[in-house]
Amino acid sequence: MYKNKITQALLLGAGMAVATTSFSTLAANVPAGVKLADKQEMVRGNGTEVESLDPQKVSGVPESNVIRDLLEGLVNQDGEGKLVGGVAESWETTDNTTWTFHLRKDAKWSNGDPVVAGDFVYAWRRLADPKTGSPYASYLEMTTMQNASDVISGKKSPDTLGVEAVDAHTLKVTLEKPVPYFVSMTVHTSMKPVNQKVVETFGDKWTSPENYVSNGAYVLDNWVVNERIVLTRNANYWDNAHTVLNKVTYLPIENQVAEMNRFLAGEVDVTYEMPNEHFSRLVKEHPEDVKVTPYLCSYYYEFNTAKAPFDNEKVRKALSYAIDRDVIAKFIVGKGETPAYNFTPLATNGLEVEMPDYSKLSQKERVEKAKALLAEAGYGKDNPLKFDLLYNTSENHKKIAVAIASMWKKNLGVTAVLENQEWKSYLDSKRQGNFDVSRAGWCGDYNEASTFLAIMRDGHSQNYPKYTSQSYDKKLDLALTAASDADRSSAYKDAESLLAKDMPIMPIYHYVNARLVNPKLGGYPERNPEDNIFSKDLYIIAD
Repeated sequence: MYKNKITQALLLGAGMAVATTSFSTLAANVPAGVKLADKQEMVRGNGTEVESLDPQKVSGVPESNVIRDLLEGLVNQDGEGKLVGGVAESWETTDNTTWTFHLRKDAKWSNGDPVVAGDFVYAWRRLADPKTGSPYASYLEMTTMQNASDVISGKKSPDTLGVEAVDAHTLKVTLEKPVPYFVSMTVHTSMKPVNQKVVETFGDKWTSPENYVSNGAYVLDNWVVNERIVLTRNANYWDNAHTVLNKVTYLPIENQVAEMNRFLAGEVDVTYEMPNEHFSRLVKEHPEDVKVTPYLCSYYYEFNTAKAPFDNEKVRKALSYAIDRDVIAKFIVGKGETPAYNFTPLATNGLEVEMPDYSKLSQKERVEKAKALLAEAGYGKDNPLKFDLLYNTSENHKKIAVAIASMWKKNLGVTAVLENQEWKSYLDSKRQGNFDVSRAGWCGDYNEASTFLAIMRDGHSQNYPKYTSQSYDKKLDLALTAASDADRSSAYKDAESLLAKDMPIMPIYHYVNARLVNPKLGGYPERNPEDNIFSKDLYIIAD
């Protein structure tokens, strides 16, 4: 659909020239003794059509998967989730408040422009600027970057944001509070740079393949909406000599069974996920293809607390208590997921949680409490509760929604009308507050509890439930200023307790990452809990 027949041809020509170089030169990241296939191309399922490929205008996992290949931030992650240099060769701080990053002098954009500190300044100011309307603007507030809150609210201009280019290859960041994990936060999609000249020249059209300029391992070759996104090697990438895959294709397959069938037919190398009902069979019949790995991600339903009757805590608690999480985790999804009674996954670094009282009851006891709470709120046979349950198009999400709606109907006499929307419409409905109860999932942007808990802050751009609690916000403030890890952990524990008490969301289960992976695909990261897969680190092994 979109293809630059001149500029891209020159880039691809250069890329292919490099790609035909001896693999002994290119494959420094490939273990000794591994023979590489002649054809180095990967096809990856990506769940749905992406909302955009603009890093400052997206909020979803499908978008991040593609952007991670196109754009490189200050740091990357290895297969175990450990930080490694990206555009930044090194960084330092003496107080966890002022951070200095030293950028590679050989980093270039795909059009040949050097990648400079000013590119990050521009991108981060753009992220904070209310004119951009970024769904991830609040992420900068989470970093405590100087003046971020005032810039996002329009009280100060973007050029007051606490980031500056000391020179072309030195970036200085000033935070308002010490954040020892700040560097890990810069891995996130929203913090990746964009080429100012290109963005200002083409406006919203800069993400079209004929205009897209990237600084990552790949360039955007072709994008056919609802069909495929094709990436090819970026000859100007600073570490191109260590990239092996020449071509990466992302397919927006929403139906998990269709995706599974295409994998089994050899058309897909990595699936986005797996159909829940086929998991056991696939483990038995194709054990070499099934990969189940840790994943810092929570599945939950969120209430629109700004809308009656979900402004009533008793209604929210009743619906939450009536969900049999064991049934959902073990039988509806059943790939190793664990029932969730708190928001933050228990495997998160430094997390301690005191489970809420309702988690210690039997399901029968929870249902009885739910009935009583709903009656106290004024709902029952004479005044039945009915509302819409929104979810994004997916057979797996549909099965969970059907099961939970059935539990509500059977246990409480409540009617949930299922409403599915395609990804872009679903996101827009949530941002506009056009929902009653909505399916949600949140995956850690870094391995620390604040990546989950902060989105429930009053005014956070991802706080779709419109949860407002001064007590909750104060607990997160205490975590930021904590004198010790123990104090920080205690503040997070208190915050989780408040979420359980106020119930703006219904945690349902904590994910594992289960997908089908071609055994010939080398370098697949099995110990990265954030599931950050960089195609530049992958390769196809010869038969």
